Amino acid sequence: MPGVDGEAAADDLILREHLQEILAARKLSALFQPIIQMQSGEIIGYEGLIRGPSDSPLHAPMNLFKVARANRLTPEVEHLCRQVVLERFAELDLPGKLFLNVSPECLLLHNEPHGQTLEFIERLGINPERVIIELTENQPTYDYELMREAVLHYRQMGFQIAIDDLGEGFSSLRLWSELRPEYVKIDMHFIQGINHDPVKLQFVRSIQEIAEKSDTLVIAEGIEAQTELLVLRDLGVAFGQGYHLGRPNAVPARALPAEVMKALGSNGVAVYPRRSGLEKNAVTIFKLLHRVQAVPPTMNNNEVYEIFLKEPKLLIIPVVDNDVPLGLISRFEMIDHFARPYQRELYGKKSCKLFMDATSLIADKETSLQDLSFIMVQADAHHLFNGFIITDQGRYLGMGTGHDLMREITQMQINAARYANPLTLLPGNVPINEHIDRLLHSGTRFWVCYCDLDNFKPFNDVYGYRKGDDVIQLTGEILSRHCDANRDFIGHIGGDDFMILFQSEDWETRCNAILEQFAAGILDFYSIDDRERGGYISEDRQGKKVFYSLISLSLGAIKVEARQYYTHHQIATAAAEAKKQAKKIHGNSLFLDRRQEAQGHPRKPA
Repeated sequence: MPGVDGEAAADDLILREHLQEILAARKLSALFQPIIQMQSGEIIGYEGLIRGPSDSPLHAPMNLFKVARANRLTPEVEHLCRQVVLERFAELDLPGKLFLNVSPECLLLHNEPHGQTLEFIERLGINPERVIIELTENQPTYDYELMREAVLHYRQMGFQIAIDDLGEGFSSLRLWSELRPEYVKIDMHFIQGINHDPVKLQFVRSIQEIAEKSDTLVIAEGIEAQTELLVLRDLGVAFGQGYHLGRPNAVPARALPAEVMKALGSNGVAVYPRRSGLEKNAVTIFKLLHRVQAVPPTMNNNEVYEIFLKEPKLLIIPVVDNDVPLGLISRFEMIDHFARPYQRELYGKKSCKLFMDATSLIADKETSLQDLSFIMVQADAHHLFNGFIITDQGRYLGMGTGHDLMREITQMQINAARYANPLTLLPGNVPINEHIDRLLHSGTRFWVCYCDLDNFKPFNDVYGYRKGDDVIQLTGEILSRHCDANRDFIGHIGGDDFMILFQSEDWETRCNAILEQFAAGILDFYSIDDRERGGYISEDRQGKKVFYSLISLSLGAIKVEARQYYTHHQIATAAAEAKKQAKKIHGNSLFLDRRQEAQGHPRKPA
């Protein structure tokens, strides 16, 4: 509508005039946000940020630069931003480095004198080595060769280079590879909630590994919680920035808040997020694809039979019409038919669809292994032998075999059990050992608590394995409920054995609460008579009648000081011994093995 267009044009004109007024009167102000060294908590520098007038629609930098681009004033706006930030940085006499935002498009400008920024910096008395050119992408970067030349020019003047928002920009990974910057900033999307998200953890871990190999320092942006901070510190990320460390301010802090310094100075380790066992849709059937030559429905049975004769190892041939799969022909079905009297003479020249299994399993390549496994188990047994057709949006791709599917599912279950127990979804032996190793490496004090159920096997025999599984799940839930998710690590070793790695100083209070809740919760699994008797009578392996007490929980604990143990194997052995002592105590019990404390001697590696 013309009226709407006219109003929009008028608004654009007002914004353009407002922007020109801001440029003419230099109505921009600078804010600074601290960047810290993760291990020491020292503020190593500040990112310079810009704001328009507080009562203006161009107050936010995103709006400011949007209007600047629309009016081809980006270079003028950026130039003023740099001047305002540099002047204020010098005026405040802030310590450390200044991270100065520059867009790649302005870095590449031919008509701007190359020495202008350097001259301005030197006039303010700032050493160029203290200034980091932080490349912030607003649009794609294509001319990488020109970018390399521009970056080299700035490096020769003494500046270092940082890339902003790694993982978010149009081409940040390519820029990293091309420019080899001294710093990379990981986008806040991958930082916020990293203590709960194993995918974000793996992304940051991968970036950290690349950075270490390319002599690049990583800055994590957007840290908003202590739990995020400690995970990043443990991953070895060099620097951090975010509201938890300091908000952007016209007069920024020169030291971190006391609580942040205390957290960074602690020896403890963060509890990493974990994947929950066998992840649905993690792997698709595309992994099982075999390229098998299909035949059209117009091919007759004699021709298909000849294919089987020429290729003795070929067991299945798919039938496909214009990329659409119709079914499968089995080698044994066809040979069986042709072995009968007169069958070949009767049917040899007829369409191969005659001996085709039209009920064959067909699945898209994005189908998860678990979903197809469920379908195959529910289907007729012959599908396991014949295999299945794999398609891409209905178009034939190839075949998968039932043998490959079962092998892959079995291997996934074995791997999953090592990393997470399928019954409780708690971490298994591999992550337990990894966390122990991290605790030992940190030199922090911690407590290891081995948890085991007493009289569990006879309960299984009398009440059944389903009830037994319910008891194990209850145990895992109670243990988890009384652990600090950010400090304490709980793992399921297997069967009715669990392990807790406490960093919480009140670990003993937590253990007593666990025993109390378990004693109350286990009663619901017994009949009224057994509860009143405090147990039940069952036969042992020799067939003798034996009275068994109700299931109880034994907790065997050891305290681990720095350099007392050296490997997770030693920890496991000592904790297992403490558990044995706990099981000698009747009923729900907690036993702390003080023998190592009394001896005061470190255990040397075997």
